[in-house]
Amino acid sequence: MQEQKDTYRVEVAGVVRDLPLVEVAPGVRIAFVDCLADVELTQAAARALAARLAPLYPKTIVTPEAKSIPLAYALAIELGCQFVTLRKDHKAYMEDPISVETVSITAAGESQTLYLDARYRHLLVEQPVALVDDVVSTGSTLKGMQALMDKVNANVVAKAAIFTEGDPEQWQDIVALGHLPVFVENAG
Repeated sequence: MQEQKDTYRVEVAGVVRDLPLVEVAPGVRIAFVDCLADVELTQAAARALAARLAPLYPKTIVTPEAKSIPLAYALAIELGCQFVTLRKDHKAYMEDPISVETVSITAAGESQTLYLDARYRHLLVEQPVALVDDVVSTGSTLKGMQALMDKVNANVVAKAAIFTEGDPEQWQDIVALGHLPVFVENAG
């Protein structure tokens, strides 16, 4: 991986991309991965992650809304399993939603709530699940996902992402295809 002016070059399962650097806080930029708009990258990542997750036999993939939904969908197809999306807003159609609070770097550090529609609880209770996100940065979304899985007694067999970000030592337990640096500008 090499840095360019306003992009950061990555390779995922043979697919090369120059990811735009996006400011998430004053003087702090991250490489932006967009599974909502990059089918080729998303499918390549799903195939590569599926190969690493298959030996763990997850029955359900769990992902937060919204950027990682295409990844979870493609991964579920590759693994032949179900997937469940944790919503970030309470919807009128939800049946008895279960929720937890979390904070996300891409939400400008604001508190968010993750909701699980109880109608999908049967896919999780005492079942092997894999928690999947596009990028794990601070780990707060992943912690929120884990807290929801604990509430429904799901058996989390893996935590996975296309990339981890920040200090690579703290993400040893994440099944990831690569690691992204956080770009911090020096003040002065």
